[in-house]
Amino acid sequence: MDDKTKNRATMAPPAEGGRPTLKTIAFMTGLGITTVSRALKDAPDIGAETKERVRLVAKQIGYQPNRAGVRLRTGKTNVISLVLTLEEEIMGITSPMVIGITEILAGTQYHLVVTPYSSTKDPLGPIRYILDTGAADGVIISRTEPNDPRVTLLTERHLPFATHGRTEMGLIHPYHDFDNERFAYEAVRKLVDRGRRRLVLLEPPPNLTFHTHMRTGFERGLRDFGAESVSFHQVNIDYSLVAIRDAFERLMHSSDAPDGIVSGSGSGAIALIAGVEAAGKKVGDDADMVSKVPSDFLRWLRPEVMTMYEDIRIAGRELAKAVIGRIEGHPPDKLQSLSQPEFQPPVAGPARL
Repeated sequence: MDDKTKNRATMAPPAEGGRPTLKTIAFMTGLGITTVSRALKDAPDIGAETKERVRLVAKQIGYQPNRAGVRLRTGKTNVISLVLTLEEEIMGITSPMVIGITEILAGTQYHLVVTPYSSTKDPLGPIRYILDTGAADGVIISRTEPNDPRVTLLTERHLPFATHGRTEMGLIHPYHDFDNERFAYEAVRKLVDRGRRRLVLLEPPPNLTFHTHMRTGFERGLRDFGAESVSFHQVNIDYSLVAIRDAFERLMHSSDAPDGIVSGSGSGAIALIAGVEAAGKKVGDDADMVSKVPSDFLRWLRPEVMTMYEDIRIAGRELAKAVIGRIEGHPPDKLQSLSQPEFQPPVAGPARL
């Protein structure tokens, strides 16, 4: 701040409700409230120097627009709501997705609000709340189902949204997804290349769309590369790590033990490794493993596991672009994207903690 602005700061009127307002910025800059408001909105008739001065003061005093006031004036909340389940937090999805979304929203007027819920409760509950209260201008949802009632409701109520995952209901809507079919197919290829023929898949819950994608890729890989499937449907990636470990230990003790493992989640892979070792066997010797992962941790901790990377941060960025694009009126079929699995080469040398 220049000296004149600093002097004004010492005499500035008290902020309303303890927070800086447009009136505060107007007093400190010597400008009118209307000019300050238009400068913050990047109005073309306001000079660049004035805009920069207003923005600098706003940043230094921690000014944030009053959402209630914005909503009254424009009918908008400037909020994007991310609806996530507790299971996604367990799988390590929440943090990188939030980072990716906020990277895109940082250059806009939108703010992110995370709405968590349990998958054991009504999945329509948080959607109905957002719709009935007008709490957001757009919504991002995940864990999509082939026939997803949330997609139907959001479409009927004309609230812009994007999904992390696809549906199979004939409705064209914005989405970003990971190619789980290709992941599973390539995982089978890599295991067969290592001489493995009896393969098992730790799969997503059967009600989710990406269960079908992953299962399709796995079974197609078995046919194309001449391998066979070992049944393992007692648990899926949503089960607790203890339940996955115990079920896999029993399988590895049995006469039907696999020699190749495909894990649909990085956290699930940890439980599978524990099950292998509890059965007195070793990954890399008695069985090879390929796992989908959202980070480098598994590759560094257990370099004997082959990993394919799913960039959740990129997913967050693409979903934010998609929902903003829909708010701006872009066609939904132009707001769809699919990311591909990235094979991670083995870590050189032993892992060190």
